[in-house]
Amino acid sequence: MSNSNKGKRRVCFRMAAPDAVNVSLAGDFNNWDAHRHPLKKMPGGFWEKNVMLPPGRYEYKYLIDGKWRLDPANQQSCANCFGGRNSVVEVASAPVAVRSRKR
Repeated sequence: MSNSNKGKRRVCFRMAAPDAVNVSLAGDFNNWDAHRHPLKKMPGGFWEKNVMLPPGRYEYKYLIDGKWRLDPANQQSCANCFGGRNSVVEVASAPVAVRSRKR
């Protein structure tokens, strides 16, 4: 793990959209830039993207063929300033390994 990723956690964003041509991810972690995190089409009609994020709370949405969509697999959401809703993900702190000393 590089120093720039220290303390960050891998978050897998996964969306079922078998008929989609383009799926991307945008949120407050990438300044809502839909071009920065395109998802890769996987077998079975799923789209995926792994993103390294520091611990915290993040709002996001998927852009599917030009239309904004909530994450249907995530029940956590909040109101946004446009009168709609955003999905919410909370990234936990990395677990700390505790080693006991031999006496």
